[in-house]
Amino acid sequence: MQEKKQGLSEDWLSFILGMVVFVLGLGVFVGLDLLGWGIKTSVWMDISKALSPVSDTFKGMPGLTSLFLTYLFMLVLTEIGAAALGVKVGRFVLSFTLVFWIGYFCWLLGHYAYIAATPDALKKFGIGWSLQLTGEAGFIVALIAGLIVGNFFPGLADSLKEATRPELYIKTAIVILGAGLGVKSAEAIGLASAVLFRGLCAIIEAYLIYWAVVYFISRKYFRFSKEWAAPLASGISICGVSAAIATGGAIRSRPVVPIMVSSLVVIFAVVELIILPFLAQGFLWQEPMVAGAWMGLAVKTDGAAVASGAVVDALIRAKTLAETGINYKEGWMLMTATTVKVFIDIFIGVWAFILAVIWCAVIECKPGERVRAGQIWERFPKFVIGYALTFLIMLLLCLGNPGIIKVAKAATAQMDSFRVLFFVLTFFTIGVVSNFKKLWEEGIGRLAAVYILCLFGFIIWVGLLISWIFFHGVKPPIVGA
Repeated sequence: MQEKKQGLSEDWLSFILGMVVFVLGLGVFVGLDLLGWGIKTSVWMDISKALSPVSDTFKGMPGLTSLFLTYLFMLVLTEIGAAALGVKVGRFVLSFTLVFWIGYFCWLLGHYAYIAATPDALKKFGIGWSLQLTGEAGFIVALIAGLIVGNFFPGLADSLKEATRPELYIKTAIVILGAGLGVKSAEAIGLASAVLFRGLCAIIEAYLIYWAVVYFISRKYFRFSKEWAAPLASGISICGVSAAIATGGAIRSRPVVPIMVSSLVVIFAVVELIILPFLAQGFLWQEPMVAGAWMGLAVKTDGAAVASGAVVDALIRAKTLAETGINYKEGWMLMTATTVKVFIDIFIGVWAFILAVIWCAVIECKPGERVRAGQIWERFPKFVIGYALTFLIMLLLCLGNPGIIKVAKAATAQMDSFRVLFFVLTFFTIGVVSNFKKLWEEGIGRLAAVYILCLFGFIIWVGLLISWIFFHGVKPPIVGA
C-alpha cells in the first residue's frame, strides 16, 4: 500500500494507538471501567460460553455485544490512525472489517477445547484428550488462514491490502504489553531472592550468550546477512516476536525480515509447548523448580511460556503426589516460569537501544564518519518508548502503593484483551503478505534450519543446565505444612 508522505510515521502511530489503550485502561484506578466491555475469549466446548466481557462490571452484557463493541472500538482507533497516514477511509473500513472478523474467528477456533485444553482442564470440559495447545493455538490458525488467503485467493488478499499492516498491529501490541509486564515485575519484587537472582541470570544468558552464538552461526555457517542474522538471533534467543520486531526496527531491516522470523517463533513455540512439559514431567519431577525455570527460559513467546509453566505445575504436582504422597502447593512452578520470562522481556527496549547504537556507530558508519545522537534517535524504534513508558508507569505505581496491585491487574487485563487481538491481526496479516514462492526465495528454509539447530541444539539444553545450577534442590511449599 502506498502511503502519502505525512509527518506521522507508522512507528509513531503505533506508539499513539498503544498509549490510547493504556490511558483508557488506567480509568480503573479512578473508578471508570472504560475498557471493561472488551471481549474475553475462553476455552470452550459450548461456543455460547466462549465469549464474555473482560470485566465483571459488564458481566450481564452478552458476549456478542462485547465482541461487536470491541470491533467498533478497534475500527475507529485504527481508522483514525490510517487516515493520518493518508489511507482512503472507505477502503480501509472494508478491509479492516474483513481482517478483524476472519482473524477473530481463527482466534475463537483456536480456543476449542479439543485444541486448547491443557491436561489439568480436561475434566472440566468432560473430554479425555486434547492437542493441549492452549488458546495460543489461535495465533497458528490465524497464520495458516492468512497464508491460504495470501497464496490461493489473490482477489481476497487484494481487498484486504489497506488493512494488511502487520507491523503496525504488532508494534501497538508491544506498547500495551509493557503495562502487564510492569505489574508482574512489581509482584516479583517480593518473591524469593533465588527466583529473582535466577531471572537476572536468565537475562545475561539470553542476551549475551544465546544472542551472540545464534548471530555467529547465522552469519558464518548459513551465510545470512547482518539484516537477517540480528532479528533471527533476537527471535530465537530472547523473547520471540517482540524481540524480533524491535530488533528489525533498530537496525532498519526490511519488513519481511522480522515478519518471517515472527512466523517461525510462533510455530516453534507451539512445538516446545507440546514437548517440553512432558519431558520435564518424565525427567525433572523430583526437581520441580528447575522444571519451572526451564519453561520460562526455553519457550519463546510469553503466552506459551506461561502456559507451559502451568502445564508443568499440574503434571509434576500430580506425579509427585502419586509417587511419594507429597502434595506441593499449586502455582510455584508457574510463578518461577513467569518470573524468568518477565525478566527476559523487560530488556527488549534496552537491547533495541544497544543494537541501534551499534548499527549506527559501527555496522553502517562510513569510514571517518562520526555517529550523531540524532542518527541514533532517528533509528531507534519509537514504539519501544511506549513499551518502556507503560512498563515504568505501572511498575512505579505498584511499587509506590502495593495495595493497588489487584486494581492494576484488572486494568492490564482490560488492556490485554485488545493487545491479544492486535497480535491475532498481526499473524493473520503476516500470512496474507507471505507468498510461499517469495518466502522460499528469501530463504525461509535456511531460517528454519538455523532455528532448529540453535533452539534444539543448544539453547534448550544450556537453559536446562543453568536452571539446574540455580534451582537444584529448591522445592515448592507443601500443602498443610
